[in-house]
Amino acid sequence: MRPELEQAIQAARTLPAEDLPGLIGALEEVKATALVRLTAPALQPQAQDSWLDIGEASQLTSMSRSYLYRHADSLPFVRHEGRALRFSAIGIQQYLSGKRRR
Repeated sequence: MRPELEQAIQAARTLPAEDLPGLIGALEEVKATALVRLTAPALQPQAQDSWLDIGEASQLTSMSRSYLYRHADSLPFVRHEGRALRFSAIGIQQYLSGKRRR
């Protein structure tokens, strides 16, 4: 038995029956947290993102300005700032690398 769990085992053996639902709930929280960490992708430190204007995004993506304007609502790397559009440099890189894999 792992030393971290020995107190939980002892509590399960000795707690009054009315306190066991609380113990079970706490153990389920531990289990859920461990499962999330096990199944979630590893979190990488995020590089500082930069927000590009339409000209910079057009050059980086090799897409025309008009294409970017027409498809702004369906592109995952676009943010609306009032009437202006801003484009995530990291989002563009991820989008383009995903397109190449298909």
